[in-house]
Amino acid sequence: MKKKFEESLDELKEIAAKLESGNLELDEAILLYEKGMKIVRECEKQLDDAETSVKVIGLSAGKGGDDE
Repeated sequence: MKKKFEESLDELKEIAAKLESGNLELDEAILLYEKGMKIVRECEKQLDDAETSVKVIGLSAGKGGDDE
């Protein structure tokens, strides 16, 4: 199930806080970093999809105005 964008951001904040604490073993830090980067890629995709949707809506709205 796909997470909401805001939930992903909250999880990224938690991961960043853990990494910044410096209290992790190297292997654990690497795993958390990899998990964080996966979440970043998912967030970027959601933002790209949202941007595309907004552009499509804007184009559709613009076409409707030309016909009147």
